[in-house]
Amino acid sequence: MIHEFGYGRSVQTVDIPQSNLLEELLPNGHGEDAPEETVIRQALDNPIGTGKLRDIARGARNVVIVTSDISRPMPTSRVLPYVLEELRAAGVPYEEITLVFGLGSHRKQTEEERRRLAGDAYDLIRCVDSNPADCIRMGVTKAGTPVDITRTVAEAGFRICLGNIEFHYFAGYSGGAKAIMPGVSTPEAIQCNHRLMVSEAACAGRIDGNPVRADIEEAERMCPADFILNVVLDEHKKVVRAVAGDVTSAHRKGCELLSEMYTKPIGKRADIVIVSQGGAPKDANLYQTQKALDNAKHAVRDGGTIILIGACNEGFGNGTFERWMLGNPSPAAMIDGIGKHFELGGHKAAAIAMVLQHAEIDLVSELDPDTVRRAFLVPYPTAQAAFDNAMRKYGKGASVICMPYGGSTLPVSAK
Repeated sequence: MIHEFGYGRSVQTVDIPQSNLLEELLPNGHGEDAPEETVIRQALDNPIGTGKLRDIARGARNVVIVTSDISRPMPTSRVLPYVLEELRAAGVPYEEITLVFGLGSHRKQTEEERRRLAGDAYDLIRCVDSNPADCIRMGVTKAGTPVDITRTVAEAGFRICLGNIEFHYFAGYSGGAKAIMPGVSTPEAIQCNHRLMVSEAACAGRIDGNPVRADIEEAERMCPADFILNVVLDEHKKVVRAVAGDVTSAHRKGCELLSEMYTKPIGKRADIVIVSQGGAPKDANLYQTQKALDNAKHAVRDGGTIILIGACNEGFGNGTFERWMLGNPSPAAMIDGIGKHFELGGHKAAAIAMVLQHAEIDLVSELDPDTVRRAFLVPYPTAQAAFDNAMRKYGKGASVICMPYGGSTLPVSAK
């Protein structure tokens, strides 16, 4: 049976015998298929923990809306018009509104990318990237993370945070306060926060007791968001759930909705796990594609193989990450190194190295094969070729789990 996996703007196909397939992990569904407009308006009309945006923003000036950059699937251009509609109803003129794209530790965006993300609003309001070189320190968390926030957001009179909620491999979930930290902070501050990922409690699907999430939310309280609008996307990147209101309580409800859709119990772990981020923009580089790998590790048995499908047309996506992946003598050295000296970017390499302790990783990508080998991964030109080789390795009775939307689907195994 032919199975499709997103790969950049195209797909990779794999012919998997039905007798070998344990499960294909697809979303659980989301009930009524309402139009995006209905979903978003219902959230704005029924905020959690706050009044309606049009009421609490009345008379506000210097309003800043924080949203995601080009590396995230947040559909800002489709969500923003409803937020602007609420602000206009509150009497806020366009010239008092700035849209800030939270770069976190990512590269600057081009004007064309900012225009595409903002949509028609690009010509109505000011649209800028966050600037890590121009920040204001608003405090320091108990864990020692400096709350250095890009000036435009730090000096705002009213803050609104947009985002999409999905599983995050050490912050538990994306969305909520993450728009502030790491969204509009500095690489140095992000590094301080992310060093907490070494805790066992810092894992996908966990908020309570998660030190990374706790630190993020403490940072946000020093630069508080007045209102959030977070969305949950289906596998086709359509908005199917939305929550609005208080940065914490609305986010918690959104996490519940996401878990209902994407947590996938499995009976047992497989010999072979085939996983994709679902295609562009989530697989533009290995830095982002790693998120699918980290979810797939919960589905593969010790000694098994993960076939990771991601175009990675932008290469590694982060210079430090690339240096760690290519400059260490072994995966064990990456893990040992991150324990001795935490470095943002190196943490992703260490996360991959931890998976390599338990499973082989075959990579289907546009990266140079020799470069892939230097990163301790096994390159393949197609997913079918990788699968055929894995079947030869494990035999005709090999068990297989497919994860076509691996960045969003979290396997939960009884074993």
